[in-house]
Amino acid sequence: MTKDNFIGKSSAAAGGWGALKSVGRQLMGSGAPVTGARTMLKANQPDGFDCPGCAWGDPEHGSSFEFCENGVKAVAWEATKSRVTNDFFAKHTVSELRTWSDYDLEHEGRLTHPMRYDAETDHYVPVSWDDAFTGIAAQLNALDDPNRAEFYTSGRASNEAAFLYQTFVRLYGTNNFPDCSNMCHEASGVALTESIGIGKGTVQLEDFEKADAIFVVGQNPGTNHPRMLADLRKATERGARVVVLNTLKEKGLHRFSDPQNKMEMMRGGSEKTSTDYYRPRLGGDMAIFRGMAKVVFAAEDAAQAAGKPAVLDHDFLAEHCHGFETYRDLVNATSWAQIEEQSGLSQAEIEEAAEIYLASDSVITTWAMGVTQHRHSVHTIREIASFMFLRGNIGRPGAGLCPVRGHSNVQGDRTVGINEKAPKPLIDAMEKELGVPMPRTPGHNVLHAIGAMLSGEARAFIGLGGNFARATPDSPLIAQALGNLDLTVNVATKLNHGHLLPGKHSYILPCLGRTEIDRNSKGERQIVTVEDSMSMVHGSGGINLPASKELRSEVQIVAGIAKATVGSTVVNWDELSDDNDKIRDMIARVLPAFGNFNEQVRKPRGFHLRNSAACREWNTPTQRANFTTSDLPELTEWQQAQQVEAGAEPVFVMQTFRSHDQYNTTVYGMDDRYRGVYGERQVVFMHPEDMKQIGAEAGARVDVRGCHDDGTDRVAEDFRLVPYDIPRGCVAGYYPELNILVPHQQFGEKSFTPASKSVKVTFRLRDAV
Repeated sequence: MTKDNFIGKSSAAAGGWGALKSVGRQLMGSGAPVTGARTMLKANQPDGFDCPGCAWGDPEHGSSFEFCENGVKAVAWEATKSRVTNDFFAKHTVSELRTWSDYDLEHEGRLTHPMRYDAETDHYVPVSWDDAFTGIAAQLNALDDPNRAEFYTSGRASNEAAFLYQTFVRLYGTNNFPDCSNMCHEASGVALTESIGIGKGTVQLEDFEKADAIFVVGQNPGTNHPRMLADLRKATERGARVVVLNTLKEKGLHRFSDPQNKMEMMRGGSEKTSTDYYRPRLGGDMAIFRGMAKVVFAAEDAAQAAGKPAVLDHDFLAEHCHGFETYRDLVNATSWAQIEEQSGLSQAEIEEAAEIYLASDSVITTWAMGVTQHRHSVHTIREIASFMFLRGNIGRPGAGLCPVRGHSNVQGDRTVGINEKAPKPLIDAMEKELGVPMPRTPGHNVLHAIGAMLSGEARAFIGLGGNFARATPDSPLIAQALGNLDLTVNVATKLNHGHLLPGKHSYILPCLGRTEIDRNSKGERQIVTVEDSMSMVHGSGGINLPASKELRSEVQIVAGIAKATVGSTVVNWDELSDDNDKIRDMIARVLPAFGNFNEQVRKPRGFHLRNSAACREWNTPTQRANFTTSDLPELTEWQQAQQVEAGAEPVFVMQTFRSHDQYNTTVYGMDDRYRGVYGERQVVFMHPEDMKQIGAEAGARVDVRGCHDDGTDRVAEDFRLVPYDIPRGCVAGYYPELNILVPHQQFGEKSFTPASKSVKVTFRLRDAV
């Protein structure tokens, strides 16, 4: 086999020469290596742009090189010299383009001109901006109910664009805001709001420098937010314990070779990013934290019996918490047998992890989608919060809760109003600002929007960025649903599969990228803002010339659609679209937490949005931090899979995740060097003993079949089995290729987040078909 298509040796550590070589390939592949390198020097800098690669925070003491391999990929992907022109669309029909891969579509380059779908010729054809806005408005205003339109937002949208978007949509008359956060961290928002009164993490980046222990749960920083690796490495170097709970062994969570450390690169060295590594079964994290709580309570009882200092933070529990005794009863009633079976860890392993917690004065727990994309994800995060309450590990330096978001502004979009269940204070403030009533009935999240499109209730879809068709579960059903709509509109920088599922009327509206200069009618350079996972709000101003003179900013596009649809009686859209400062002034009037927004965001590193829970203020109904009241799941999906009858086809639990050459649905390349996969994406990672159980060898080709009993036959065909160190009964593979197996009806309780980390599947060998 050639390196174009094989399973080989994985890299020894994250980062290192592999990262540098990848950076070089990305910059050379963009067609503008010098420009790309110069652009990266402005990534995450006070006078530059905020990297679109992830939502990890920027340090106060930032260097001149606050970027990583994934950041370079994101910037090179955007700054490519390749273009998708009008001639491209004239040459290729939509039906033909639909057969292309995600990789091939996006590597054609940047969109350059607004396009309208012509159903008679099956081609996209050029359209003027004014005609596009007029056509979109005509379709929206032809609907008999505003609630028949869905308004999707990607986390790539700026605060300014998102705020203007929610203003327009609510003036139009609906709260239908399906949002990318519905598919990733919605469970974090729901659980934290119930537990601590705010749906955000409580730590700042500097807390990672002060923590005695950091629990990293269900996340892979090496691929998803690589700059986090440097902070984990620094923590281990100064003697902190970094405890990983992750189903797969991931390179970035073992060792990291810093490409910016010249001496280390010369000697081929690397340093640890974790001190302790545990691999639970899929869905087993809640049981682990319940088990560690049992150990903490046992230590408290032993300390009291021996007359030693208390283990629990009784002052914090008495002054700040509600439901402690109920939680303790739940923990005591949970058996070690149930904890061990669900978690996949032994009692001894859980006790070992709990002892690290007990020995640490200040603890951070951080998690990502390995926790949030399960049926019981809200309960798991509430369990994590409850465990942290026991020793007062919230609202003080070096301690707290830290959900790590993916897209660079997914948290900011929610802050400025992209919320299908808008809080009453936001709607009250919007009505006061605009002087007109706003809709208050909750709208559709992503899964509700999918249901509405499938039933025919929804007739229009507008996507502010993203790739809705490939990011969502049940891919074939979503394709069918989008194609049946009266109107589809996609605001984007590059072509993707979502654009190739046009409704009766369909438009592609090309926008400026994060790295590109945006000037208003006076020639003044505009900036936008984003909010990272630590609630820091940063300014971002592009430095590159736009890919096309026809491109408009997201703000201008939203304002153009709004003006054509709802008119300018209430809002002067032209004025706002020409001056982002005026949008920020409006945001500050509606959301006082932004203070003097325009002044603060122009300070180096921006400013921090006050977090009530970090100040030990609890905006919950009890006015306290609330312990969970939930039992462990009766059966996790892994346990359900074990209940097949003797002799029946073995059932496994599958999780979807990213390859290393990928960001969300964007595929940068076909290699996953951290897992030893090259030139191929249709792979499934499986324990070698599980391969033997189904009669397969490494490299065998299989069809993967979903086990959701709803009358829909879900099959992912022709995937290669890759042996991997993963708990038995658990398998993993890349999305969006495996989204076909994720039922949209299988979601997290309370959060409606797709349960993409707990999908029951079976396998059939291709040569047995």
